[in-house]
Amino acid sequence: MELMTQVLVNLFSIQTLVVCFLGTAAGVVLGAIPGMNGGIGIAVMLPFTYAMRPEQGLLFLGGIYLGSSYGGSISGILINCPGTAEASCTALEGYQMTRKGEGKSALYFSVIASGIGSIIGLVVLLFFAPVLSSISVMFGPPEMMLLAICGLTIVGSLTGKNVPKGLLAALAGLFLAMIGIDGNTGAMRFTFGARALRGGINLIPAIIGLFAIAEMIKQGTGQEEPGGNQTSLQLKQVRFLDIWKETWKKYTGVLLKSSAIGTFIGILPGTGGAIASFLAYGEAKGRDREGTFGQGNPAGIVAPESANNAAVGGSLVPMLSLGIPGSSTSAIMFCALTIHGLVPGQRLFVDHGEIVYTFIFGMILAAVIMMAIGVFGIPVFASILKLNIRHIIPVVLMCSLIGAYSVNNSVYDVIVAIGMGIFGVILAKLGIPNTPVVLGLILGSIIESNFVRTYTIV
Repeated sequence: MELMTQVLVNLFSIQTLVVCFLGTAAGVVLGAIPGMNGGIGIAVMLPFTYAMRPEQGLLFLGGIYLGSSYGGSISGILINCPGTAEASCTALEGYQMTRKGEGKSALYFSVIASGIGSIIGLVVLLFFAPVLSSISVMFGPPEMMLLAICGLTIVGSLTGKNVPKGLLAALAGLFLAMIGIDGNTGAMRFTFGARALRGGINLIPAIIGLFAIAEMIKQGTGQEEPGGNQTSLQLKQVRFLDIWKETWKKYTGVLLKSSAIGTFIGILPGTGGAIASFLAYGEAKGRDREGTFGQGNPAGIVAPESANNAAVGGSLVPMLSLGIPGSSTSAIMFCALTIHGLVPGQRLFVDHGEIVYTFIFGMILAAVIMMAIGVFGIPVFASILKLNIRHIIPVVLMCSLIGAYSVNNSVYDVIVAIGMGIFGVILAKLGIPNTPVVLGLILGSIIESNFVRTYTIV
């Protein structure tokens, strides 16, 4: 009882509330900008937490992590330029809803699913961290390889009726994942003698090119399909309470199942929210009997958004309990723990329970703040569609190139983003979807590395 009293006192202090709000708001903004994901934000802001109290520093970074997981859906829904890899599936349905004038509804579905998914993942972290951490350790290379292969099976869900083209796109993604130095043998693969290609194709610049740059090129050259010009869209007015009721009335099963998928995927080291969102989207589409996915089905927003945000809480399970980060972003959070003198593991909850539980309850509060920011910010977000597309294109391109450069502070990544943008335009002309390319790029390295480890073990 004394512990909980102290946790509540720490949590509802003015400093902690301000830090929680600022971190979450910054995460939402960073997530909405293509390339500026939560990992970059946390890495940049990490030095500023040195002077903070441990729980406040962790909560500030955690708010960025949580907010960025939701923020990527905003740009994906409105202009088909997902800010993060996790939002790629959300853009498939959300942008179609925007084209039909239902962009505000899509944004409401997104923030509701993100908030509820986050809370579910964090509640699981709060009550079941020790049990789930022991399960995550049981997943070795064979299990991880099979999980990644299962992830590839959802290509059919991402391609609609033209499965061969979807498979071709997925194979292209797998090929891109193999470019560079073989991590197992050190051999050069598909570099064609170019020194720059030794580093391979990074995920973030590839996504920026395939979605943001390609979309802006299509908009600027008039290649977008009729009805896709944002300047001509008139969004229908909807109320938050109506969408809230509709979510729980029609999509409760999708919301809870996707949150469970996201939490489970999140606790597996080396996976992350992107894989969770793809798997949840594929599962939801498999249950679609009306065949409306790809045409603006809200379930296609609820599923990936609840999954990738639930994965945030899931990724913190092995990090706090075992010291094994569940994603690249939680790996940076791990550094924040050690900087403040906290050693992850079972003793962390005993020796520093006040700090840990303040952080966990603070993350739940951050999820509520994130929902409030999303709900009250939707009129502001939607106002971007009132701008002339000629004014939007330069801003998006500038943010995209800056985001690509900031990944490794490398001009090479900018070139990759531009090249992938041109590749994305070519795919669109051929009628080949670009989302399976991202899926192949994400899963390719996971399949290969775990296959080699499995082969070595056997």
